[in-house]
Amino acid sequence: MRLAEAEARDLTTRAFYRSGVRLDMAEDAARMLTLTEMMGIPTHGLARVSTYVERVRAGGVNPDADPRITAPAPALRRVDGQNGLGAAVAFRATQAAMEAAREVGIGAAFCHGSSHLGALAPHLYLAAEEGFAALFTSNSAPMIAPSGGQTATIGNAPLGIAIPNPGRAPVILDMALSVVARSRVRKAAAAGAPIPESWATDAEGRPTTDAKKAMEGLMQAVGGGKGANLALCLDLLAGGLSGAGMLTEIPNANLAPGATANVGHMFIVIDAERLLPMETLTDRLCDARMMLESSAAIDPAQAIRLPGARAVAALETARAQGMSLAPGLVDELERLAAA
Repeated sequence: MRLAEAEARDLTTRAFYRSGVRLDMAEDAARMLTLTEMMGIPTHGLARVSTYVERVRAGGVNPDADPRITAPAPALRRVDGQNGLGAAVAFRATQAAMEAAREVGIGAAFCHGSSHLGALAPHLYLAAEEGFAALFTSNSAPMIAPSGGQTATIGNAPLGIAIPNPGRAPVILDMALSVVARSRVRKAAAAGAPIPESWATDAEGRPTTDAKKAMEGLMQAVGGGKGANLALCLDLLAGGLSGAGMLTEIPNANLAPGATANVGHMFIVIDAERLLPMETLTDRLCDARMMLESSAAIDPAQAIRLPGARAVAALETARAQGMSLAPGLVDELERLAAA
């Protein structure tokens, strides 16, 4: 079933609003989740709406949240998300960071009192489209063991980087610090499908191909101990510096939807044109792409490309043709919008 962007945003807005969320926050969250879906990231797109509504109704997300933004320094913004919908809190924090960067060249927003924001990619895309380079991260409930440890104490902190490319697809990197996102393991468990043993461990810390056992165990970090330490430091930036929860203080909202998450985010943006004329930056990215393409592809059917090219292409297709959604998902959105 194909749905236009406006239809998807309207359904999602009404679903959140019907659950009690302020209209402006419902609209901001709907915008970001719809954009995520259109960028070809369905695991963090509209399929999350019902989960977030459940958390609102359970008391884990504050429907009355109206994020408070203060400026402790010209380039700094501190955001109290008031435990609102993470996608909406992140959208407003990114806008605040860009506002600071327009004034002084660089801006950073640190958020506390937020919740799961979904994917970083749509937030990175909006920043890049405004001419900003960006470095974003967020913390999450623990699912990775520390280097040398056996117990999950570190969240799967995503790392997001964007570089603007006026008139062309911006560079967008949105990666989790586990080998794969936990949502892929969850999807395999629901389908009864096996997973590669490099993805996760079982409850005893042994690599497993059984997705259901993996859901009871740990995600494996990219690069082993190096990836775990990188995730740790990102958590300390997003949670430690912002005053949010960190590490094991972040509850697993899938197991406790009524728990207050107090997730932390960090959004750093740079006004790229303060460093280089946009035409020069575009030329340099073109040169970078040509350098990459000078490496022969292992699989000729898989072209070498800059990160984000596939997501931007998916977005353009969705805007032209509508997004393809499973009928069951559309039915669920319509049910929530009418509840």
